[in-house]
Amino acid sequence: MANAGRVTGDGGDMMRYAEYSPKTNHRSDTDTDRRLARTLIAVGLGVAAAGFAGRYAFQLWKPLGQVFSETVRKMPSSAFSSYYKGGFEQKMSKREASLVLGIGPVSTKAKVREAHRSMMVLNHPDKGGSPYLAAKINEAKDLLDKENRR
Repeated sequence: MANAGRVTGDGGDMMRYAEYSPKTNHRSDTDTDRRLARTLIAVGLGVAAAGFAGRYAFQLWKPLGQVFSETVRKMPSSAFSSYYKGGFEQKMSKREASLVLGIGPVSTKAKVREAHRSMMVLNHPDKGGSPYLAAKINEAKDLLDKENRR
């Protein structure tokens, strides 16, 4: 039991565990104070730099913010809309018919029929849809069917 906490090496010399060995890298209090002072100065300079950068950014942002808001106000509101702006034409064109059905102007007869069916399911007057829209959907189908026959 007298050997507790010690390890015997090959040559018979006694070695202590690492946690019980005296520290060889001992710093003086003045060295520790110098390192702490350097760290505090570096942190202070970093905070000051962040403050000056923030101040510069706020000064720069004010005119840029005004220019940005003026540019947004000048843009037409329809540029952000995914809907087609405008009413129906007097006589339906092929372009308008394809917009009403949501298909391309050169579509197959089957595609026209399927698009017409899905639009009528959504807009049928018996299901609460508008009779005017249902008439326009039917007109678009008739026009595109007539174009496909030629």
